[in-house]
Amino acid sequence: MKRAYIFFLVVALISVNQVLGQTPQKHQVEVKKDIVFASPEGFDLTMDIYTPKTGKQSYPVLVIIHGGGWLINNKSIMDEMSQYVSSHGEYVVANINYRLLGDQDNTVTINEIVEDVFGAVLWVKDNIAEYGGDPAKVAVTGDSAGGHLTEMVVVAGNNLRSHGFSKAPYGFKPSYLPNGKTAEQVAAQGGLEVQAAIPSYGAFDMLAAAKGGFEKDANFFWQMGGAKARGLFGNEYNVEANPDMYKAVSPIYLIPKANDRKLPPQFFHVGSKDTTTPPVAVKAYFDKLKEAGQQGEYWLYEGRNHAYLDSGSNEFLGNTFEKDAIEPLNRIITFLDSVFYK
Repeated sequence: MKRAYIFFLVVALISVNQVLGQTPQKHQVEVKKDIVFASPEGFDLTMDIYTPKTGKQSYPVLVIIHGGGWLINNKSIMDEMSQYVSSHGEYVVANINYRLLGDQDNTVTINEIVEDVFGAVLWVKDNIAEYGGDPAKVAVTGDSAGGHLTEMVVVAGNNLRSHGFSKAPYGFKPSYLPNGKTAEQVAAQGGLEVQAAIPSYGAFDMLAAAKGGFEKDANFFWQMGGAKARGLFGNEYNVEANPDMYKAVSPIYLIPKANDRKLPPQFFHVGSKDTTTPPVAVKAYFDKLKEAGQQGEYWLYEGRNHAYLDSGSNEFLGNTFEKDAIEPLNRIITFLDSVFYK
């Protein structure tokens, strides 16, 4: 597992975001770029919104969360996926940014990244109707690190606390909150509930990642992200002394029993040759979810490695969007259709 998590960081960096020939569209899409949804400590967080132009007044919504090891990339790595889903399916797509660990002078913590994503989903629910989206029909998806953040929305979106991670019990204060509402009020009203989720080759255990070397200099993603290696919660905390903090951001420790809280339907997928978030790890999480009585589907993409949904091409892995992303994206659209267009 140690090698898998380190390799996860290595291969994400090597993605080359060059745009290849565009896949023909079924219908036109209107795109609004760089909409600011929150500004934690003056750091603007933005999203791009894609709206199908098929004549309908309202569409279900898909929030996309990019990957990159929580240290690199931005929403542009998901540009082609966003365009494809909105132009080949009938979905408003919100492709979001969040703070990276190295941002704000290398002070961002992993719980703050989760809070940015939670804030994006809450903003979407408050504002997406202006862009043709139905706030009562929202799904979330993300790949790799974005898969982790997707699953945090699903399993931890009810754990909202105004004090965040400043003290136990640990919870999350979203970077955006509806006007006049506290984090606790949003949680009580089920504000972060979504109707479907697609974690794409995700990472689900930050405790294991930290023990496996994520916070060390050997993980050169820190350098490539322009930051010095340090703890996910800052240098004053470490995984040995504060395991509960790491568990609170690790979906594998947060899966509820279906009798206690039923999660939305989910679609998991991973490449059979993925050595970054290997199939055995993804399947183990999926099996744990099923054991808890939750609903989900699992698909193994034969012959593929990591990051096959990224825009452009990844020369190291041999992936290109046109060659490798289309089949999984069509499966994602089919899954979403089964939830929203029954």
